[in-house]
Amino acid sequence: MIRIALFFLALTAAQPLLAGPSGSVHVVDGDTFDVGGTRVRLHGIDAPEAEQMCGGDGVPMWACGAWVSDEVRVRYEGRVARCEERDTDRYGRVVATCVIDGEDVGRALVRDGLAFAYRRYGMDYDLDEKGAAVQERGLHGAGVQSPAAFRAAARAGAAQVNAASAPAGCVIKGNVSRDGKRIYHVPGQQYYDDTRISLSKGERWFCSEAEAEAAGWRKARR
Repeated sequence: MIRIALFFLALTAAQPLLAGPSGSVHVVDGDTFDVGGTRVRLHGIDAPEAEQMCGGDGVPMWACGAWVSDEVRVRYEGRVARCEERDTDRYGRVVATCVIDGEDVGRALVRDGLAFAYRRYGMDYDLDEKGAAVQERGLHGAGVQSPAAFRAAARAGAAQVNAASAPAGCVIKGNVSRDGKRIYHVPGQQYYDDTRISLSKGERWFCSEAEAEAAGWRKARR
């Protein structure tokens, strides 16, 4: 009995289980999966947004985001993944490194030019992206804009539209958070550009910090 127990202990040590979601994959988009029913954001990579268009500099505009989502779906839909949890993002998704048939999914996507190394969160796939760029694999040969740059441009455009609704000279944003907290943001703060004012939700513009605080709003910490 002792020998049998030692045998199974050795087998377990040789094949460690990854701490995180595991199960059948449903592809949401290029860097987001449902794994065994858990929403997973792949660690260290950034794929084009589903609605993102690519092109420019002589390359016709094309739906690169939809193309990547379709390519990833063909590769991984319905297959079984084992994931190692790294973190939880602000949307409540598990951030994880996932393996399918012994292959790191994030590395494979970056290596083949279907995603970018997300260096803001780690350098795991830096060399894989550089190799894909040199060989012009996937997105790198097709006039691509990085997903981060695309999101920044979209935020800037939305911010301009939103700012147009502000009364003249009143640029302080009074935001109501999901849990009902009233927080105001001034130009230059971290989340100012990302904050949208929805009058229908009770949000509003203020002309001064004193006015915002008198109305019951507190200043954002960042």
